[in-house]
Amino acid sequence: MQAALLPERGVVKVAGDDARRFLNGLATNDMGKVAPGRACFAALLTPQGKIIVDFIVAEASPEDGGGFFLDCPRALATALVEKLNFYKLRAKVTIEDLSDGLGVMAVWDGTGDSDYGLCYADPRLAALGLRIILPPHLCPEAAADLGAALAEPEAYDAHRISLGVPRGGNDFSYGDTFPHEADMDQLAGVDFDKGCYIGQEVVSRVEHRASARNRVVPIAFELAPIPGLPVTAGDKTLGMVGSSSNGRGLALLRLDRVADALAAATPLTAGGVTIALVKPAWATFPWPGETKA
Repeated sequence: MQAALLPERGVVKVAGDDARRFLNGLATNDMGKVAPGRACFAALLTPQGKIIVDFIVAEASPEDGGGFFLDCPRALATALVEKLNFYKLRAKVTIEDLSDGLGVMAVWDGTGDSDYGLCYADPRLAALGLRIILPPHLCPEAAADLGAALAEPEAYDAHRISLGVPRGGNDFSYGDTFPHEADMDQLAGVDFDKGCYIGQEVVSRVEHRASARNRVVPIAFELAPIPGLPVTAGDKTLGMVGSSSNGRGLALLRLDRVADALAAATPLTAGGVTIALVKPAWATFPWPGETKA
């Protein structure tokens, strides 16, 4: 088992009598399904349906003071607080950025529980393991409590990439990406049966029309292409390379153009490096090159 503090993650707390209802009216997932020990993955969208910020929502038990803790990108924590306060109106909620005192530790390649902080399974994929919100200085004790070896953040990033799970800011751009493009529909980040939330109509339309042409997908290569390089097939641009590690990576690609390139046996390249698509076990959307049933 391995554990790593993720320095790029921040923590925002939303508490109060109206906290669940407040978040449920804004986020892409159903806050009614969140409970202590059962987190959910969600995002706050623009009215046009694009991701402002994505986050994992974990609830503290009443004995621990209650409230919802949003495990979010630290660089966007302040913006998230401002946006939530904008929508607060008369709701009985308090919203705090706790990123200066709390961090997020990931634990993978094993199972367990910890009393050193707010512990929850990563709701995106079971293979991603656990996450713990805690004061960063307690990470060594929490890791030892779980019997995990403390690793560098890059080790967790390699694990995430090997599973094909995108990370905002690296594999897609905030403010310019729809949830389907970031695979949130595949990774339990959208509830298509819940009530209204900001951007819902656009997301619902993409889902029911199956019109997501761009997606972040896993790739493999022998020589790592530089993040941000365009992916091409002949003279056509198909997308852009994101994060990479140990011969695997992620790229945001136009899937119909990828399918055309595969059908024509035209290699996909990025900066002169040949890349190949790798279908993740969790993907249920039509995969380029596969015949529809």
